Amino acid sequence: MALLRTPFTDPIIPVNFVITLIDTSSAVAIATSLLSSAVNDVALGGFSECTGLEMMLDVEEYREGGRNGEVLQFPTRVKWGKITLKKGFSSSGDLWKWHYGFAEGQGKRRDGVIALMNSLHIPVQAWYFRRGLPVRYVGPSLNASHNAVAIESIEIVHEGLMSLSAMGLRK
Repeated sequence: MALLRTPFTDPIIPVNFVITLIDTSSAVAIATSLLSSAVNDVALGGFSECTGLEMMLDVEEYREGGRNGEVLQFPTRVKWGKITLKKGFSSSGDLWKWHYGFAEGQGKRRDGVIALMNSLHIPVQAWYFRRGLPVRYVGPSLNASHNAVAIESIEIVHEGLMSLSAMGLRK
């Protein structure tokens, strides 16, 4: 007997996603970021690629005397992956400005929400990162012999990643 498959039970194809970056430095900045996100659909434009939604758990090994056949493993700290966002280059320069603001000593960290949507553009999974700090900006590769879209990217370190499900908060 074959199972009935719907768009909600099939594996989600990871081509529909939205990324919103929010300035959380003050209440006014949060309101401005959210308003800008609502008006422009997505803060800092749409992205074509997102990688680095990962966390790793460091462990400490303990070699207990008399137990020569095994090493005990104890959890220590969680490390978060660097999030890399890529998009077609635009003349706004928003990614450059965000990164360069830190070079000038005026940068502001941003929280972010990355939402994966199904084929009906309904969010089915989201990840929230906090206190994002842009540590690397890569401008487009320029080559007159290629007929490709100019892509820029930004790499963000952060202080925590939470998985949000459609059913509520999932840590």
